[in-house]
Amino acid sequence: MKFIISSSYLLKQLQVLGNVINSSNTLPILDNFLFDLNQNVLTVSASDLETTMSATLNIDSESKGSVAVPAKLLLEILKTFPEQPLTFTVEENSTIEISSNSGKYALAYAPGDEFPKSINLDDPSVTLIPAGILATAISKTIFAAGNDDLRPVMSGVFFQFSPQGLIFVATDAHKLVKYARTDVTASQVADFIMPKKPLNILKNILSTSETEVKIEYNDSNATFSFDNYILMCRLIDGKYPNYEAVIPKENPNKLMIERSQFLSSVRRVAIFSNKTTHQIRLKIAGAELNVSAEDIDYSNKAEERLTCDYQGDDMQIGYNSRFLTEMLTNLQSDMIMLEMSLPNRAGILTPVDGLEEGETVTMLVMPVMLNS
Repeated sequence: MKFIISSSYLLKQLQVLGNVINSSNTLPILDNFLFDLNQNVLTVSASDLETTMSATLNIDSESKGSVAVPAKLLLEILKTFPEQPLTFTVEENSTIEISSNSGKYALAYAPGDEFPKSINLDDPSVTLIPAGILATAISKTIFAAGNDDLRPVMSGVFFQFSPQGLIFVATDAHKLVKYARTDVTASQVADFIMPKKPLNILKNILSTSETEVKIEYNDSNATFSFDNYILMCRLIDGKYPNYEAVIPKENPNKLMIERSQFLSSVRRVAIFSNKTTHQIRLKIAGAELNVSAEDIDYSNKAEERLTCDYQGDDMQIGYNSRFLTEMLTNLQSDMIMLEMSLPNRAGILTPVDGLEEGETVTMLVMPVMLNS
C-alpha cells in the first residue's frame, strides 16, 4: 500500500478529524486515524465510539488497503513540514514509512480491521440545511446546554424539524435558548437530541463552508454529510422537557435598550457582585434603568444608571450576571428587548434588529431572589 499526498492538505484534514479523538481512550485503537485506501481515494477516519468522523481525500495512488496510524505522532510530524508532497509506504514489518524531500520517518501501525466499524443507518429521514444556517443555529444555542450528567437530555441541543420550519433548543434549567427558522423546512416531523461534542466540531468547520449539509437520522444515530466530510454520532436517548411550557406568554413590562451599552454595564457591575450568587439587581422606573450589585461580606458595591425605553410598571428583578452576560454576548443585534411579567417569573430576551428573514431568537433567563 503506497500513496502520495500534499503535506499541508493532509494536515488540514487531520486537524479537523483530530477533534474527535479523546485525550484518554479506553481502547488503544481509538488513539489512531484509520487510513482506508481505494486507489486514488483515501478515506481517513477518527472515532471515540460515540462520534465518528471521516474525510475523503483525492490522492495519487494505485493500491488498496487499510491501516491505523498513531494520531498524535502523525499530527506532530506533519506540523513541522513546509508544503511538499509526502510518500506513505506500508512496509512488511508493521511500520508505515513517510518520505519527504529531506528524510524518512517510520511509525508503527495497527491493522485497519481492528478499528471500530461505522454504523449504516437503515432507512433514515433526510433534511438538507445550508451550512451557514446550521452553524448559526449551533452557536446560538450550544452555550445554553447543561453539563449535568444526571440529566443527560439537557446536556445536548434539541433539534425539532417540521414542514413549517426548524427549531433548535438548549437549556440547563436556568437559561433557555430557542432558535427558529421558517425559511428552511423538513419534509416530515422529527426531533432528536444532539450531544455537544459533535456539535462543537460541526460549528467550527461549517462556519467557513458554503455548501448544504445533508442530515440523516433515525432513533439512535445521526449523520451530517457536507463537502468531503461525514460526521456520525449517537444521539442522546430520552425525552426532551416541554420547553414551550416554561416560556411565559404574557409579559406586559417591556424594556428596550442598546445591547452593547447594557452588556458593558452588567459586566462592570458584576465585578462587585457576590462571588457565589453573581447576583445583580435591575431597578426600572420610567426611562431609567438602574443596574446594581452588592457583596455584603466584603462591603463591595456598584451601581450604574442607564437610559432606556420602558413600558410597564416600575419593578425590581434580580438575575445571575453570568447568564445575562452570556446571552447578551451571544446576540449580535444593536438593540435588545427584555420582556418581564413579575420579579419571580422568567425574563425573555430577544434581538430587536439584525435578524435574517424567517429567523427568530428567543432567550429565557430565570430570575434570582433578591435580598431586600
